[in-house]
Amino acid sequence: MRHPATLLIWIAVLGTAACSSPSVEQSIKAPPPAWSNDTANADSGRAITPPPANPRIIKGSPGLQCVPYAREQSGIPIRGNAWTWWGQAKDKYQRSTRPTVGAVLVVSKTSKNKYGHLAVVTRIVNEREIIVNHANWLGKGRIHLDTPVRDVSARNDWSAVKFWYVPGNVLGKSPYPVSGFIYPKGNVSRASS
Repeated sequence: MRHPATLLIWIAVLGTAACSSPSVEQSIKAPPPAWSNDTANADSGRAITPPPANPRIIKGSPGLQCVPYAREQSGIPIRGNAWTWWGQAKDKYQRSTRPTVGAVLVVSKTSKNKYGHLAVVTRIVNEREIIVNHANWLGKGRIHLDTPVRDVSARNDWSAVKFWYVPGNVLGKSPYPVSGFIYPKGNVSRASS
């Protein structure tokens, strides 16, 4: 049997460790996600090779939404609900079904997501995985940095994606329909809408 003083020391050590963890509002920082680069099993979310990401959530300004954040980060001056960006960009910006660094990913509206969502592509991992920055994904105006996004469409056409869920350090369960990507420069000659 252990000495009572040893037990008290362990309780003190564990209590101190629990009290020193950062608050969720300050920053949620997860270890780099471990997910497969295997595109044949893109929907599994099983760990094999980590992408070059350090997903985290930082405190944004109160009321920050994805639209002004995407507008500021991309330089695309479109306004209105996120889902309307796709239509508004026609004939003004190059639109594509393929991601490129700096492009805005436009998530379509659904019955559960009536405003849609926007995220800015910061890196391409492979043909089915990208890294994005975006705001207000989990509410409270927080900014999500270095967030992995996976193409889970059956045709490998980026028509459906899953976002990394930082608090759980897992690929999110819900697929989201995507309209496409808006490239930041107004060159419509190469557009593939």
